[in-house]
Amino acid sequence: MKKGVNRGYYRLLVEISAISRSFQFLSARGSFAKRELSGVCFPNPNGGKIATASHRSPPPSTLQSTPATMGSDADMEDYGFEYSDDEPEEQDVDIENQYYNSKGLVETDPEGALAGFAEVVRMEPEKAEWGFKALKQTVKLYYRLGRYKEMMDSYRVMLTYIKSAVTRNYSEKCINNIMDFVSGSASQSFGLLQEFYQTTLKALEEAKNERLWFKTNLKLCKIWFDIGEYGRMIKILKELHKSCQREDGTDDQKKGSQLLEVYAIEIQMYTETKNNKKLKQLYQKALAIKSAIPHPRIMGIIRECGGKMHMAERQWPEAATDFFEAFKNYDEAGNQRRIQCLKYLVLANMLMESEVNPFDGQEAKPYKNDPEILAMTNLIAAYQRNEILEFEKILKSNRKTIMDDPFIRNYIEDLLKNVRTQVLLKLIKPYTRIRIPFISKELNVPEKDVEQLLVSLILDNRIDGHIDQVNRLLERGDRSKGMKKYTAIDKWNTQLKSLFQTVSNRVY
Repeated sequence: MKKGVNRGYYRLLVEISAISRSFQFLSARGSFAKRELSGVCFPNPNGGKIATASHRSPPPSTLQSTPATMGSDADMEDYGFEYSDDEPEEQDVDIENQYYNSKGLVETDPEGALAGFAEVVRMEPEKAEWGFKALKQTVKLYYRLGRYKEMMDSYRVMLTYIKSAVTRNYSEKCINNIMDFVSGSASQSFGLLQEFYQTTLKALEEAKNERLWFKTNLKLCKIWFDIGEYGRMIKILKELHKSCQREDGTDDQKKGSQLLEVYAIEIQMYTETKNNKKLKQLYQKALAIKSAIPHPRIMGIIRECGGKMHMAERQWPEAATDFFEAFKNYDEAGNQRRIQCLKYLVLANMLMESEVNPFDGQEAKPYKNDPEILAMTNLIAAYQRNEILEFEKILKSNRKTIMDDPFIRNYIEDLLKNVRTQVLLKLIKPYTRIRIPFISKELNVPEKDVEQLLVSLILDNRIDGHIDQVNRLLERGDRSKGMKKYTAIDKWNTQLKSLFQTVSNRVY
């Protein structure tokens, strides 16, 4: 009930509620076989009380001696008007009014609101829900005003309510709400953030609220990840892992969902730090857990990071599979990362030289004309038609949606090489001899790049022929003339790499 409602109406509702509870209690006791209500509830015209006319059937032993008329006050005892004691309810209404009046001042008169919330806490005879709500609003208001010391003082008082004054579910909801509120500006108040979370975790340990303790640590872990504090992350991750283990130190499969949440944030850290060895171990562990029913967002994170890991190892088909699974999980969770994973799926498909268009599938088809995806749709269309000029034009004109993504940018050269390879193979097919300058013009790349590409294709046995460097020609069909030279160059290149690695290891 909000402020401004007529006081008489409040009292009327309170009285009706009290009378209803009284009748329910009497009915449950079953003391009498039957009770008849001979009157109705109505407002007393002379005051604020609610009067009820009630009739009780007298015990059988007194029925014969009871006069038929009601001439005395004693006779009226069971027919009188009864008034309930509404003092506690009135006090609750006053506290509730005070709370909503104070809340109404938050935007226009912050100081008045703070004073009002303090009054709510003072009005409660013992710690209860309205005081908890008032302290929650006080914490948020102090934070907005930049008065962090007062905020933390109020927050500590609020945390004393979670043991018994409010339900566990409600306290968890409020604490989560405040954590999200404060965490929104983590970079601006690093010290405050640390103090805030330490205070919360200590209170949750004392209250033995393991579930919220776990989720709070996960939130803190995510904050450290976002600002690159990996050392702090590792410390918290150890505690989280420990909470998901049995006494013998092995993972407790009964806590599979919690384990996957820990793995997800840890996998993100190893993806960011490019620690592929650790990443692969955790990725395999995560996929091996079958007992959990995790949130699809968690599986989306694990699959996306797995896809990036496979891309780094140039395992394009495995990467495409993971990105597709990540897309489906994010889509189920309603998470916007689905668009990014769809881009990565298109990238992996082109790198594996697949002729299958991922947008032909029913899962991805609805996103085909999404503004973020449209550039990738056009890109794969140009790729499948081997239109290299159009392909490069799309890359240049969609720099924001394609080239500005660091992950995609890492593989653009591989992608261009693939497209140029397809165009080159198609271009030389009718010829036994073809000039390198002509190929350079058709591919729109320097001659030295054409020569490197030709050498690579000859070594991979995709072109049967050799290069005449004097006449700047590719001669097809007589591979033996150039093969020995290319093999020797390749061997020389391998030996130089090995020598460089040996020298580097000794120096560093």
